[in-house]
Formats: sequence, structure tokens, C-alpha cells
Amino acid sequence: MATYYLAVDIGASSGRLILGHMENGKMMLEEVYRFENGMVKKNGELCWEFDRLYDHIISGLKKCKEIGKIPVSMGVDTWGVDFVLLDKDENVIGNTVGYRDHRTDGMDEKVYEIISQEDLYARTGIQKAIFNTIYQLMAIKEKHPEYLEQAETLLHVPDYFHYLLTGKKTCEYTEATTGQLVSPETKDWDYELIDMLGYPRKIFQKLIMPGTSIGHFSEKVKEEVGFDLEVVAPATHDTGSAVLAVPANDDDFIYISSGTWSLMGLEREKAECSKKSCELNLTNEGGYAGRFRYLKNIMGLWMIQSVRHEFEDKYNFAEICAMAEEVKDFPSRVDANADCFLSPDNMTKEVQDYCRRTGQQVPETLGELATVIYTSLAECYAKTARELEEMTGRTYSRIHIVGGGANAGYLNELTAKATKKEIHAGPTEATAIGNITAQMLKNKEFSSIEDARNVIHESFDIKIYH
Repeated sequence: MATYYLAVDIGASSGRLILGHMENGKMMLEEVYRFENGMVKKNGELCWEFDRLYDHIISGLKKCKEIGKIPVSMGVDTWGVDFVLLDKDENVIGNTVGYRDHRTDGMDEKVYEIISQEDLYARTGIQKAIFNTIYQLMAIKEKHPEYLEQAETLLHVPDYFHYLLTGKKTCEYTEATTGQLVSPETKDWDYELIDMLGYPRKIFQKLIMPGTSIGHFSEKVKEEVGFDLEVVAPATHDTGSAVLAVPANDDDFIYISSGTWSLMGLEREKAECSKKSCELNLTNEGGYAGRFRYLKNIMGLWMIQSVRHEFEDKYNFAEICAMAEEVKDFPSRVDANADCFLSPDNMTKEVQDYCRRTGQQVPETLGELATVIYTSLAECYAKTARELEEMTGRTYSRIHIVGGGANAGYLNELTAKATKKEIHAGPTEATAIGNITAQMLKNKEFSSIEDARNVIHESFDIKIYH
């Protein structure tokens, strides 16, 4: 009888429950349940529907029982920075606002009145992104100070789902680091910084490392799903899990965790918090086993996903890539990291306006829009690779692309051309694989991270582009 491990992997546009087990020395995956995700407008704010997402998690657990594959453990991973505040009765305070909402506009200036951007980076090593937890909390402090007065607990999104399943309040390290309030030296909350900003110290839970057992299902959940299991924290930030699944053990590569966002970087033992690193807007997020993900957040496939929606989802991504290839000589480019692409009302119009503003030819067809986005992304990857090489004083021979974006063959070809590096694309389910790997490592299925990565390399298809 196989030993099953369950990854609950929730991204910005969809979530899924994936079972993993070992068979003849290889890791096998099976998707048991999938659901949609996205933000909705609530009282003028862009919000997540956590109640609905939790109902889907429960439905997926019931499906495991239905098919007779009950896992020994499970863990939840999601995107970073977002959180809920709970009051003394464990009720959620205010709306469950998401990172694309505009409530943080101008909150960077409020933070910099207390601590300069340079000093903040030196303390945390985290790149400036206007949606980081630090700015979201400032928005609450400015607009709803009563929420902070009522708050007893802050839980990031995956921690909140773990709490709903177990009744245990925890904050997992890799997720916490994304918020810009954790010290890379102590690998703990920077309480001095938290005090300076006037955030209540008591709401921040003790940090736990990936691979830590959180506990078992509460009686209520056990009754509802019909079984019990151990809940184990993976690297709950989805990129942390994806990086654990990069199928390589040398250090001659750069990775791109490619999905709604593209996270491009290196795995390092120490954080790089220098002024130069700050100027390049590189970040030092927490990784598995206390490592650092030294990377840059790049807009990623969000732009093409948005444009596809605006064309009423008439075409799949393979068809869009084919259209882009037909007009590959279209000359215009955009800065894939420009703030205007973070949350526009209409992405198609935003790309067209950018080209108009910068005196370039305006893309009209879906193919032209796609070629502008894909080529701009590839050039952004090439620029980021040069920055990483400059910061580490060495060159890297290849790029490992993991996650859903590894399927974007046209983009992979453009990336190989722009970076002049070998591209290794796959596995596509890297986040779920990393989540399951953390659980398997805890259960001694693998002797080490190196052993796990060797197995991942042998278990999944990896396509090479030159």
C-alpha cells in the first residue's frame, strides 16, 4: 500500500490538491481536485474569498477519502504577503484584502518617514514591492487603526488555512519573510522594526521552519472529512516550495519559478543586504532549510493571462504562442516590471498605451500583443541574469525554469536566445512537488535535499532549449 502525501497548492488564479507517493524510486503525482481563485470587489476593495477556498480544501480532502487514497500528511502553500487579522474571538477583522488592491498607494512614504528605504533593506534584505505586508499594515494603521487595536493574531494566508484545519496558530518562515518584517540574521521577526512602525508586537506568532509538524485535524475537521492526518508546514510560500523542486544539485544555474509571477534567482546560504543589491531591487526571501532565495520578482505570465481574458479566453496558450511567433519581428517592447502592469483595468490597453507613450509601434492583434509581452519578458530575464552575475561575480551556464511557465515553449526559446544560456524547462508542478518533498523529507523518504532533487530529476520530464 502506497504512502500518500497531499499538497494543497493555491495560486492567484487557481488551486489544486495533488497527491504524491513513491513508486519504484520515482515520485508519482495525481491531481485529485482543482478549483478557481481570484480577487473580487467588496466595498470597493479587491478581496480574496478565503471561506470559499477553505470549502474547496475540505471538498478535496473528501475526494481523497472517496478514491481510497488517504494521505499521512498534508501542507498548504500559497502566494506571499497577504494575511488576516483575528480578534480575541478568532473572527477575521475587516475585509480579506489582496495584494493587487490600491490601499497601499502612498504607504511606502509613510513607512520611509520612520525608516529610510535603504535602512529597511539593510535590515530585512527584502525588495520594495508596494504590496508587502509592511505597507499593507501601514494602510490599516492609517485607515483603520481600530483593526489593529482589536487584533490578537496575524496569520498569513497558508498559516490561516493551517489554523482552520488544526486550530493551531503558526507563522511559517518562508511566507513571513515576504512581508519585509523578518531579520535575515536572526531568521525571526524584527521586533525593533515592528515597534518603530507602531504595529502591535503581540499579533506576530512564533516563526516555524518548513518541515515542522503543526498538528492533526481538529475534531470538527476529522468529523467533516472522515479521517485524520498530520498537518506539516512545507515552505508555505509557493516559490519556496518551487525552488526546493529545482532538479539540480550543483550551483551553476539560475532558476525561474514561472507562473503568474516569474521569480528569478539563486539559492544562497547568506543574505545579500548591500546598497548595490537594494538598488537592483533584488530580494532575499527565506527558503527551505534556512537558505535564501536571492531573486527578483518579475511580472511573469500575469500579463499574458490578463490579455487572454480580455480576448474572452477564446484561445489557449499554445495557440497564443503560435500567433506570437507569426509576428515575431514586431519591434515594440515594454518594461515587464513597470508598476502600470500590476493591476490595470485593462492589460491590453495598458500595453498599447505604454508603446504609444514611448513612441513605439502600437500592437493591435492578439499575436502582436503576445509577441511584445513574451519578448519583453525574455529581455527582462536576460537583464536580471546579468544583475545576478554582477552581484555574485560569476557566470552561470544554464537556467532552470520550473512551474506552469515551463510549458511556454515559445517563451523558453526567446529566453535561451536573449540570455545565451541553456534552458532546462520542467517540472511544471514544481510547487506541489516541493510541498510534497518537504513532507517526505520529514518522513525520512529521502536522506537529504540532494537525494530528493536527484529523485525529482529522474521522475519528471525536463525539456532542454539551446
